[in-house]
Amino acid sequence: MVNDKMVNDKMVNNISPLAYVSPKAQIGRNVTIDAFAYIDDNVILGDNCHVFPNAVIGCVPQDLKYRGEETYTVIGDNCVLREFVTIHRGTASKGKTVVGNNNLIMAYCHVAHDCILHDNIIMSNATQLAGEVEVDDFAIIGGGTLVHQFSHIGSHCMIQGGSKINKDIPPYVIAAREPIAYCGINSVGLNRRGFTPEQIHTIQETYRLIYNSGMIVSQALERIEAEIPASPERDLILSFVRNSTRGIVRA
Repeated sequence: MVNDKMVNDKMVNNISPLAYVSPKAQIGRNVTIDAFAYIDDNVILGDNCHVFPNAVIGCVPQDLKYRGEETYTVIGDNCVLREFVTIHRGTASKGKTVVGNNNLIMAYCHVAHDCILHDNIIMSNATQLAGEVEVDDFAIIGGGTLVHQFSHIGSHCMIQGGSKINKDIPPYVIAAREPIAYCGINSVGLNRRGFTPEQIHTIQETYRLIYNSGMIVSQALERIEAEIPASPERDLILSFVRNSTRGIVRA
């Protein structure tokens, strides 16, 4: 049953009469839902979001293991979901698909079951995320990118359009070419986001040891800890690489 708060919230929103919004969905304030968008059961949509025409949010997952269990799609505040975006609900694996705050998901993108998208992400047109992908803050994914299930894309990455991602992409890097490879750090993006020259230098030196020293990754990580002073940037890279389940891209 729709409670009074949900009704009142919908009254201050701009929801097209040609859109379908399930009475079981929880819609925040100042939300725009355009014609022919479809918001299914068990969707939580935050404030100040804009769902463009023909987007489908919260449908059952395309996963043969799904058996009708109660799962969710949770979308944060200030998100823009463009035309024909599809975001499916979770499965028993994680129970929910999560899209954080301030994300721009462009037309024809797909976010599959149990994905976790953090904040300030840009997914360009026709990017496709398979199940249980995780994307960290401020990642930018070029159009037409295909991301293998269980992959992890680190924060502040820049991914070339048309890429095929089957390995984890560590934070702060540019990933491009075919097959996907490390192509340096995202220095332009880091400068724009206020990283200092000292922080960027630390990131460069850390990746120099990982990718250009000739050492195997485990040896490079030990040398990084011995030679590069601890910092949030260094430690994030070390943690990401050590916890990678698919292995990181190579140069």
